[in-house]
Amino acid sequence: MNYLTRKSTLVGAAAVTLLAFAGAAFGQDAEVAEEVVSEFALAADTAYIFNTFLFLVCGFLVMWMAAGFAMLEAGMVRSKNVAMQCTKNVALYATAGLMFWLVGYNLMYDGVDGGFIGSLGWVVLPAPDADPGDYAAASDWFFQMVFCATTASIVSGALAERIKLWPFMIFIAILTGVLYPITGSWQWGGGWLAEMGFSDFAGSTLVHSVGGWAALAGALILGARKGKFGPDGSVHPIQGSSMPLATLGTFILWLGWFGFNGGSQLALGSMADASSVAKIFVNTNTAAAAGVIAAMVLTQLLYKKVDITMVLNGALGGLVAITAEPLMPTILWSAIIGGIGGILVVIAVPLLDRMKIDDVVGAIPVHLIAGIWGTLAVPITNPGTSFGTQIIGIAAVGAFTFIASLIIWGVLKATVGVRVSEEDEIMGLDKAEIGVEAYPDFAPNQH
Repeated sequence: MNYLTRKSTLVGAAAVTLLAFAGAAFGQDAEVAEEVVSEFALAADTAYIFNTFLFLVCGFLVMWMAAGFAMLEAGMVRSKNVAMQCTKNVALYATAGLMFWLVGYNLMYDGVDGGFIGSLGWVVLPAPDADPGDYAAASDWFFQMVFCATTASIVSGALAERIKLWPFMIFIAILTGVLYPITGSWQWGGGWLAEMGFSDFAGSTLVHSVGGWAALAGALILGARKGKFGPDGSVHPIQGSSMPLATLGTFILWLGWFGFNGGSQLALGSMADASSVAKIFVNTNTAAAAGVIAAMVLTQLLYKKVDITMVLNGALGGLVAITAEPLMPTILWSAIIGGIGGILVVIAVPLLDRMKIDDVVGAIPVHLIAGIWGTLAVPITNPGTSFGTQIIGIAAVGAFTFIASLIIWGVLKATVGVRVSEEDEIMGLDKAEIGVEAYPDFAPNQH
């Protein structure tokens, strides 16, 4: 997604208008000139409407991904922690909406000019009758904000079942107001990575790996859940509460991804734009489908059974992988890129376990590992990019986000603490932190 890419409909209309008046001045029929002016004004209005429509519809599809993350996480955690996950997902979306207005948007887009950061200050949207450009400014702001909220959602699932609510919310406020906007400004805001030619169409790195790096830092500081790893190095799988909920969450995310990638075309005011959005939809769906099948086949080969959690994350891994470049690949290449994303998820989950890193929902393999792969794969189908520049972008965003997140998590741990007590963890965070159980009549106290 390139924020600086803007259609020149209004400029073109103005130029033709001047030519039409010039023609009239040299003896042409004034009525013909007026008709030309009217037609181009109508074309400009139509483009404005369709561009705005794209931002709004794709924006609410991306917003709906917040429900997908909530349901996926609710299904992947134990029943004694479901209400906590739902609370966190509602709260982080609200926090992202406010922080991106107060600080984030201008840091990301205002006055970056090839540098490393934008300006301070909250967003002031123009009045409708003074709204410049080829789309409503408010529609663009909304579309950018829901991307910010998606980054925050990634962190929630990885750190589930043992983190305190308020330290988590403090981190989310900093992530959505400062960290995500700074790295986003480097490319989408016209910063130094954009000047180098780094390409990340809809955010495999700028959204997904940023969330993945922040989650990894938090998981290292927080430590594993009680009982996840044995003293002898053994791994004890912890079953989630509801695979139907997790499956529903995955389908919601899959649906929302059409807005995530399709809306990143940033325009629907021409036949070429409409064709591009349609192709993006097809490639996005193909990559997700290939991620599912690849995960199914690989888990069958490795474990002699198909693991539903791996299959769901395989779909998400395929979606994350294609997000860096969903327009240029053929359908075949989309399947290959998405299939490798699904394979990487299946491989990365046990690798994290061997490293004693506890990621409850598989967010790090899905969003970080598949995000890196998708960004690296861009030059395969986009000849205007290079592997060297892509690697520089991945490394720069990763180093900044991981180090900054590690420092923030460390400060929170040393001051207010980030982890609940062992007693509260055993009881479940629904009772300990929220005071309301998700399933009071059915769920036993799980250890």
